[in-house]
Amino acid sequence: MIFQAGCILSGRVSRIPMFFALKTKDGVIKGKLSFYCRTLNVIRQGFYKYLANKDRPWKCQDLAGAMRTIVAEDVCNDTYGRIRMYQALVLKQPESIRIPGELTVYRVMEEIGLSRRPKRKTNGITKDDREAHKSDDLLKRDFTSAEPLKKCITDIIEIKIKDGKLYMSAIFDCFDAAVPGLAMDTNMKAVLCRQTLENAVRSYPVHREAVIHSDRRTQYTVHQRSLS
Repeated sequence: MIFQAGCILSGRVSRIPMFFALKTKDGVIKGKLSFYCRTLNVIRQGFYKYLANKDRPWKCQDLAGAMRTIVAEDVCNDTYGRIRMYQALVLKQPESIRIPGELTVYRVMEEIGLSRRPKRKTNGITKDDREAHKSDDLLKRDFTSAEPLKKCITDIIEIKIKDGKLYMSAIFDCFDAAVPGLAMDTNMKAVLCRQTLENAVRSYPVHREAVIHSDRRTQYTVHQRSLS
């Protein structure tokens, strides 16, 4: 194996010559250098090249500074990926900096710790019912309430257990996040949602006058479609 020196392999400095430099005091201790070369099966030329280049300024230093400036301009800019960072550089055209391609922008972002890997979007446990009639949005994205049992929201969550999966349907009061209705089952069919509503009405009869907001999943729209 032959290690190389400087900013190579996606702009990262090899850890092997850095380790050698630390253990041999930049090659002063020749005995240790010979020992490590034999042990790791590497040659000395790469290490000496690393010593010659390690104090040289990074050729992408100005570009990295321009990227940090863009990120610092707004609190939301720390979510920039390589494409948006490249577009921002092209738009601003920093003085005396040649704008490289997107791949180089990505490598520099990786080197200075600005790269953001988006979290994988989890698959929803329920699916939209595209054929159902779209109901009016009575809450208008306002999930607060001045009185109890006037506005509520409901959803289904999946809980992994030792024997498999458990599905829990709950109704939450927008007034104080209380749970007036709750039901659990080993499946997430429409009967689970209906049982949740029945439990809520049984516990709080005044709940019949409440607005209950849900998404357009098939569990909540199956009765609407059957009636139509």
